[in-house]
Amino acid sequence: MTDITFYFIALSLCVFAFLTVVSRDVFHCAVWLALTLLSISGIYFYLGAGFLGVIQILVYVGGIITLFVFAIKLTAHIGDAAIRQTNEQVIPSGIVVLILFYFLIKIVVSSPWAKIDPQAPVLSLKELGASLMTTYLLPFEFISLLLLAVMVGAIVIGRVKK
Repeated sequence: MTDITFYFIALSLCVFAFLTVVSRDVFHCAVWLALTLLSISGIYFYLGAGFLGVIQILVYVGGIITLFVFAIKLTAHIGDAAIRQTNEQVIPSGIVVLILFYFLIKIVVSSPWAKIDPQAPVLSLKELGASLMTTYLLPFEFISLLLLAVMVGAIVIGRVKK
């Protein structure tokens, strides 16, 4: 049953990523990208990395996609039918993608994968939170200030000028 869950999440990830790339409407691309990032967080949750899954949802889906939607909606005429939305470089880019995919598969197959040691200590969320509030407090606060600046910038850009 767990294999079926993983394959379902992986299939949804691939489908949403494909739809992100091939969609012609920029807003729909942002929606497909949000679903792709949610699928990635699903894989994190499946692998037992709940903290990474929550961070993926908060930072990327909650923050970055919100900024994308703001930028799309505030840009005038981005979805206008008069703007040409085609790409003449489909064949060269497809060839490059196939070459890169070949090398990726070659690297994955030839890499020695380490086995998971069941005796290795597992970091709990309580210990992770404690280290964020002691050892890594300065980077944690810097990231929170950066996200706050991004949110204030989005509000200033999005406000109605009188």
